[in-house]
Amino acid sequence: MDSSFFIREYTEGDYPEMTRLWESLGLGGANRGDDVNIIRRTIQMGGQLLLLINPASGAIIGTSWLTVDGRRTYLHHFGIHSDYQGNGLSKILLDASMKLAKSYGMQVKLEVHTNNAKALGLYKKAGFSYLGDYQVYIIRDISSL
Repeated sequence: MDSSFFIREYTEGDYPEMTRLWESLGLGGANRGDDVNIIRRTIQMGGQLLLLINPASGAIIGTSWLTVDGRRTYLHHFGIHSDYQGNGLSKILLDASMKLAKSYGMQVKLEVHTNNAKALGLYKKAGFSYLGDYQVYIIRDISSL
């Protein structure tokens, strides 16, 4: 794959295109609470959202969203556009993400679907290990509290 693909930081103007990519990959979007305000807040708290860009078109073809809580760095919404998968671009994006995570000096945690063999292989190669038999729960609509 062409090495001229590059990574840059998210800006709020990227939100519409980025969320279309997330939705196409099943990573979520505003319907899961990932709106522009939440992204802004996580960046203000020290996180970062990295975008992988196709230089020929300027299109966003990958994302990696790192958030921090003071104890851990969390990797969210890591994905590559389906037309570009299998070309080594995920490793480039993950390497940049892990370099950033290392600079934070905290553990790195992520969630991945058990059926996503490509992602599981990538993450294992990068040094991630299975945490255990945890089930993940969430309350998306806090108005119910």
